[in-house]
Amino acid sequence: MSDAEPVSWDHLKSRQPSAADRKALQRELVDRAVAVRKESWDEYREVWSSGEIAGVAYLLDDAEMLEELGEQEGSVLTVFAGNLYGFNGARKDIQAGLVGTQEWFAEARKQLESRRD
Repeated sequence: MSDAEPVSWDHLKSRQPSAADRKALQRELVDRAVAVRKESWDEYREVWSSGEIAGVAYLLDDAEMLEELGEQEGSVLTVFAGNLYGFNGARKDIQAGLVGTQEWFAEARKQLESRRD
C-alpha cells in the first residue's frame, strides 16, 4: 500500500472562467479559424493540439477534419463546456443539453462570418 496522498481535484472544480476569459477564448478560436481558411490545415496540424484542432474544425463545420480526429460534435462541445464554465458550470451546461456552449459557438460563427475576406 502506498503512503502517497490521494490526488485532489478540488481546485479545478472551483475554477470558474470569467466572461473575459470566454471572450478571449472565442477571439483565439475565431483567429485560428480565419488562419485555417487562409492557409489550410497543413500549417497547423503539427502546431496545435488535437483538441484545439477539433474546436476550430467544429467552428468551421469541417466534418472531414472531425472524422479524421475521431471527434464527434458532442465530445467537442463537452470539452469546450469545461473550458468555458469550469467543472461545476460544465456539468450544469451538459445537463441542460450544452445550450450555453452551443450559443457560445453560434456567436463565434457570427464573428467568423463577419471576418470573411
